[in-house]
Amino acid sequence: MLLAACETAPVTGRSQIMLVSENEERQMGLQAYRQVLAKEPLLHDAQANALVEKVGKRIAAAAERPPAEMWRAPHFRWEFSTIDKNEPNAFCLPGGKVAVYTGILSITRTEAGLAAVIGHEVAHALARHGAERMSDQMAASVGAAAAATALATTVSGRSRTYRPAMMAAVGAGATVGFILPMSRAQESEADRIGLVLMALAGYDPHEAIGVWERMRAANAGSRRQAEWLSTHPADTTRLNDIRGWVNEAMKYYRRRD
Repeated sequence: MLLAACETAPVTGRSQIMLVSENEERQMGLQAYRQVLAKEPLLHDAQANALVEKVGKRIAAAAERPPAEMWRAPHFRWEFSTIDKNEPNAFCLPGGKVAVYTGILSITRTEAGLAAVIGHEVAHALARHGAERMSDQMAASVGAAAAATALATTVSGRSRTYRPAMMAAVGAGATVGFILPMSRAQESEADRIGLVLMALAGYDPHEAIGVWERMRAANAGSRRQAEWLSTHPADTTRLNDIRGWVNEAMKYYRRRD
């Protein structure tokens, strides 16, 4: 079953296990998108909305017309929204449902900076990271169930007292040793794919460096978890990786005005 569920991520060529169908993933993405828009305030600023729409459509067009054999065109039903909330955030849900929070616009600053963020978010959907994460959770649950069965048959006597603690250790091991590293890998992968997307859309990938430098500065006052306990790479790690991937993305860059 796992062999049949194998896929390959765009650009990086990383092997993925997908236990969730594309149709299921898109339905969940649409439902989540509608729920977010129902409770979040939408921006009523024609200029800002037009900018998000313009950049989003250029990134979407790049995703839909990939270079030969780089990835399969997703044929999403794209939607773009701007949420009026002072939060440095953006997302792209499965199926191409994109939202940008106004709080991130002071960090992106320019059209190309916004392309870096939207490119990163679209990359998550393009690489099916949501479905992969659900598949990882399913695999981890199966592993935990197998461990519980093994403990039930092998732990006896007074040792049974320690079974809950042992199961908790198994769960923690799955999180720290598998789920969190995979999440960090997906974030790094989205950075790399996003650089290619913005280049294909006619935005200079070097602009992403400034965006993430400003993001690091914005995070400077906040207390961050150790990288190995986090869902995201450390800011310094992310910047170093992006600097290393820019030349790869520049192969696809053609300036557009």
